[in-house]
Amino acid sequence: MAGDDHFSLFGLPARFDLDGQALETAWRAVAAQVHPDRYATASPAERRVAMQWAARANEAYRQLRDPLLRARYLCEQAGVDLQTESNTSMDGAFLMQQMTWREMLDDARGDAGALAALQGELEQARATMRATLTRLLDDERDYAAAGLKVREWMFVEKLAEELAHAQPAG
Repeated sequence: MAGDDHFSLFGLPARFDLDGQALETAWRAVAAQVHPDRYATASPAERRVAMQWAARANEAYRQLRDPLLRARYLCEQAGVDLQTESNTSMDGAFLMQQMTWREMLDDARGDAGALAALQGELEQARATMRATLTRLLDDERDYAAAGLKVREWMFVEKLAEELAHAQPAG
């Protein structure tokens, strides 16, 4: 079993714009090779190694199938420290948008139409982030700028999670 990184484990190019079907097919092939049932009669050491490979394949698949986690992984592989816990600085325009979205969420609680409008805006923001990250990661290989966009996308996902929990009163 080869693969120093998640992409090479599955024999895929290290790109943000990844073919989801190719990823799933490659994961299934790797998972079948290392499935613990294939090692049921093997030595304890061989079973343990197979279990470790299976866990690694599952974790790699989990990270690569999620666009945000894939972008984060690519940045980290390129040596970009995202400083997700300590660095909260962001582009001024994004900070203004963030404040607008927060106000929209606060004002929309209990209003299904307003919640749906905010959901639409967040979906558009995700689509824009995907396009921007495709350009930054795959075309320009600007991992530092991509890291900033990843941190912004993480905020969008956090807000989307809060939105999902905001139920209309009634």
